[in-house]
Amino acid sequence: MILSAGLSPAWQQFLVFDTFRYGEVNRAREAIWCTAGKVTNAGNAVHHLGGSSLTLSVAGGTPLAEMDREFAELGVPHRWIKTRAATRVCTTILDRATGTMTELVENGRPLLQEELDAYRAAFTQEIAKAEVTIIIGSLPAGMPPSFYREMVERADCPVVLDFWGEGLNAVLDLKPCVVKPNREELARTVGYPLADDDQLCRAMRSLNERGARWVVVSQGGGPVWLSGGSGIFRLYPPPAEFVNPIGCGDCMAAGIAWAIRDGREMVEAVKLGIAAGGENLQQLLPSRLDPAKVERRAADVRAEEVQ
Repeated sequence: MILSAGLSPAWQQFLVFDTFRYGEVNRAREAIWCTAGKVTNAGNAVHHLGGSSLTLSVAGGTPLAEMDREFAELGVPHRWIKTRAATRVCTTILDRATGTMTELVENGRPLLQEELDAYRAAFTQEIAKAEVTIIIGSLPAGMPPSFYREMVERADCPVVLDFWGEGLNAVLDLKPCVVKPNREELARTVGYPLADDDQLCRAMRSLNERGARWVVVSQGGGPVWLSGGSGIFRLYPPPAEFVNPIGCGDCMAAGIAWAIRDGREMVEAVKLGIAAGGENLQQLLPSRLDPAKVERRAADVRAEEVQ
């Protein structure tokens, strides 16, 4: 089973406009709601790729029933720890005229101590069954970054980590299998700008030296970088139609985890992760992946060893 674990899901509204003008009245051509947030995007993606999976997160308020309904309709195995505070609501504005996206993001609300304790207990129970675990997303307000370490310490299986900063720095000595910041997040984690590729490679290697077995760095639509014991690689995604980038990084994490569970070498795993992100980019709702299309796209990802 692949476990996707995190504490900041969202109930997401997508508003699609033919043209969006700031400071004016705008009428949406389309309005769609769905479960989102990094943990649910990743869990949804793993389920669509195939095989046993579980999404473990928190949920409360009015969005809880809608999230339950949608994941039940999609057949996504999930376990929510119910919270007194309502799950955050986020809005994405898609402007078709310019191809731009604007996100209005609400931070995760604080958890009560008993809710956090219930999540700890559930995570301990579920990770004991996991073959691979994705730990992903920001922490709710008021939670210390040390909570990430608590989660990683409980893992006896390969972990794919998609968070950054103090929380990531605090777990590197635990030798996680994969850490996956984007380029900006990596710069904030190491504490200096990554103005060129030499600085990027140095920063990635510093995370390897501190314990991360593999470091994967995305940078929007550009090449994806991978560093580990066998070298540093640059991977080039094939072209993809831009529809909605929400969840692309989460689908990449899901694809990498799925490929690790499948026993693939890391370069091939990252190719599949890139393909999952590219497939996600071409659809409005996040994480509704077609595994056959993802595999075909993965075959078109080009990799080169640079060091």
